[in-house]
This record gives sequence, C-alpha cells and structure tokens, in this order.
Amino acid sequence: MRREDFIFTIGYDGDTAIIDGKAKRRYGKLTTAQLAEAGLFKPAFCSALFAGNEHEMQLVLEAYNKGEETPYAKVADLKRLFGVFDVPETITKVKVL
Repeated sequence: MRREDFIFTIGYDGDTAIIDGKAKRRYGKLTTAQLAEAGLFKPAFCSALFAGNEHEMQLVLEAYNKGEETPYAKVADLKRLFGVFDVPETITKVKVL
C-alpha cells in the first residue's frame, strides 16, 4: 500500500482499501506537517504512522491540541480517536471512489 492510499483510506473491504480519490488528488502530495496545518489531522496522523516517525506523530498531536478544549496527552490517544493503529499488511488492492 502506498502512502497516498493509506492516508486517504476511508474503509476496508476484505483485502481491498477504499480510498477517497478526491482528497487523495487534492492533498496527496502534502507532507505530514502541511496536512496538520491544513487541519487534516487524520491524514496527517496516518502519514506519520506510515513513516513510523514518532516526531511527526507528536507534531500532529500538538497541532490537534492547539484548537481543542480537551487536549489529548499522548499519541496513543490519537490512535484511538482516529481508529488507526498500524498500516495493514494484508491489503493487496485499492479501490478509489
């Protein structure tokens, strides 16, 4: 699975990832920091997770907390919030909507 597919995945159907094609075309080339600055926190977090970059995950957490009344304390909280815990290895196909 490519980075641009993972960060804009909206669901799964067996071994197929369902991708938001419009968002992927518009924002797919942005960096993790640029996605966070644009308020696209889930794609930003997925980008950091895909890279395995703890610093970027922390950056997303801090950007998310800036405008929230109830800030999250740790990266694990964002994993639960967004429902994304790792990059699935069983995905062999993508379907762009």
